[in-house]
Amino acid sequence: MLDSDVTSTSTVDRMIQDERSIQQLARLTGTTSRTLRHYDAIGLLPPTRVGANGYRYYGPDALVRLQRILLLRDLGLGLPLIADVIDREHDEVRALEAHLAWLHQEQDRLTRRIAAVARTIDARRGGERLMAEDMFDGFDHTSYREEVSERWGADAYEAGDRWWRGMTDAERSGWTERTRELGLAWTAAAERGVAPDSGEAQALASRHVAWLDAVPGTPRGDDLRGYLLGLGDLYVADPRFSANYGGTSGAELVRDALRHYAETRL
Repeated sequence: MLDSDVTSTSTVDRMIQDERSIQQLARLTGTTSRTLRHYDAIGLLPPTRVGANGYRYYGPDALVRLQRILLLRDLGLGLPLIADVIDREHDEVRALEAHLAWLHQEQDRLTRRIAAVARTIDARRGGERLMAEDMFDGFDHTSYREEVSERWGADAYEAGDRWWRGMTDAERSGWTERTRELGLAWTAAAERGVAPDSGEAQALASRHVAWLDAVPGTPRGDDLRGYLLGLGDLYVADPRFSANYGGTSGAELVRDALRHYAETRL
């Protein structure tokens, strides 16, 4: 046997060792074989190979693709949109870095919430006075305080903070849903290749500006133009924000559409 044959055989053996059967993958991810077969049927997650026994096997590339699918599903995207996002964002590392930044942010928020609830339980059990400031740590939106204050002033942050804290739970829920729907609309537009200066993108830009305008402290008049330009750049530069728009390509559409809006309408 030639050395090249040995090397080729060794490579194939390693590839097979790195594979997971459909049953193994279902157990690892907490999903079902039926779901994975459905992903295959719609072209979202084809197996790396199908064995002589008809079983599907998934190698490293397929595993990375599935990880991205599950992350995007957690963001609320539907399967057709997930397929578009993954197929258009070819740089896997860049896409995963954006997801990782978002996960770190959520991890920090969850850690703070756990500590807040634990403090409430301890206070109740010990008959101690409850401190509202401690009870709701991690439930607010203060993670961007320094960035907002540095870019647009402390007054802008304080006004928005008072507005958020003054909301009822139902109002916050409604605002969160409105934000999610706007992000999904931008993501869908980007995946369809909508041009920033198109009527559709400019309608979304107008909707985005109205969404921003509802927050007290948002600049008005002449200051709004610079605000939109800076905000658009931030969406692209910071993966925590770009994740809201399906990744870098979505954030770039938002940035360019807001820039066109600012230059032609303000």
